[in-house]
Amino acid sequence: MTPATRQEVLGLYRRVLRIAKSWQSASGQIEETMREKEYIRNEARTLFQKNKNVTDPKLIKQCIEECEARIEIGLHYNIPYPRPIHLPPMGLAHKQGRTLRHQEKLRKISKPIYLKSHDEIS
Repeated sequence: MTPATRQEVLGLYRRVLRIAKSWQSASGQIEETMREKEYIRNEARTLFQKNKNVTDPKLIKQCIEECEARIEIGLHYNIPYPRPIHLPPMGLAHKQGRTLRHQEKLRKISKPIYLKSHDEIS
């Protein structure tokens, strides 16, 4: 990791912690605000710890883009949790076979960047 990339990553981490510190839930309830602040801190800590040993520049860039996307979406919608993706249900596929594998592959490919690491830690 280059020093510039390291500074960018540390800056993102500080930005997330500042957002958590000043976060106000959409409902305005104190309990919900505290839960959401704790979620933001825990999510940041978990993801940054998980990715601290990443050395591939492309993967580092992807992680930075994911972090920036989640920050922007969270601030825009005032919801700290990842927004779900809306894809057709897999109810039409058989329990086995090529159709199910094909639909699972399409779901994986169509996952937005801000959800790439969410399923891995949940």
